[in-house]
Amino acid sequence: MRRPAKTLHAHELYQLSVQNPEFETKFLRRVYRRLRGKEALKLREDFCGTAILATEWVRRVPDGRSQGIDLHLPTLKWGEKHNIAQLGPKAERIQLVNGDVLEASGFSPDLVVAFNFSYFVLKTRELLLRYFRQVRRTLATDGVFVLDIYGGSEAQSHQEERTRQGGFTYVWEQAKYNPITGDYLCYIHFEFPDAPRKSRAFTYDWRLWHLPEVLDTLRDAGFEDPTVYWEGTDEKNGGGNGIFRPSRKGDDSASWVAYIVAPK
Repeated sequence: MRRPAKTLHAHELYQLSVQNPEFETKFLRRVYRRLRGKEALKLREDFCGTAILATEWVRRVPDGRSQGIDLHLPTLKWGEKHNIAQLGPKAERIQLVNGDVLEASGFSPDLVVAFNFSYFVLKTRELLLRYFRQVRRTLATDGVFVLDIYGGSEAQSHQEERTRQGGFTYVWEQAKYNPITGDYLCYIHFEFPDAPRKSRAFTYDWRLWHLPEVLDTLRDAGFEDPTVYWEGTDEKNGGGNGIFRPSRKGDDSASWVAYIVAPK
């Protein structure tokens, strides 16, 4: 039985609200098989935070290995204790690195992922290009780089979006956006029916990168054919149906999320 939401750590609330490692593991394996005709075994999760995807990869992929890289040591330690330790003997197949993704080395993964828009922290094109080049250098020969991205007119407006979860409400706040520089300030809050709100549990000082910018930068980094995987539409409610397929044309919706798949 899960503890009352108000007693959960901010990382637990985040994982429950934002992350879906089971879906992402299945998606990554399917994409890699489609592109390379074989199974991916080694995954690197950049900006990994609590390393929940790296953990899920080892849990679900036979003989799978993973590496997670993040600058924030306390978050890595939390993930090691609360996620990786649950794997038992399989935990030895995960390596956590407290370091900079721009200096990644010593692990030649089949897949590198940068999810939850984490690379938005790189606020200049110079840094973004440097990161993409580093990813390409460190990928295995048949490696694939996968990112997620979001956009639409609503992404540039100040708003608070509330999503009810089990026993609490997840609040995504877009606080500031500068259309000249792309500077973008966002917060995550958590609200409870019987406890004070956890305000600014997470803060994101980002640049809002647009899809054509990211695709162009990937090409400049040497990825010849980065492809957008666009989400299909649920015919009943008009929203996303959770199925992402390669596409050269997206819907002009107010808000969207997509994946970018870039083979080496």
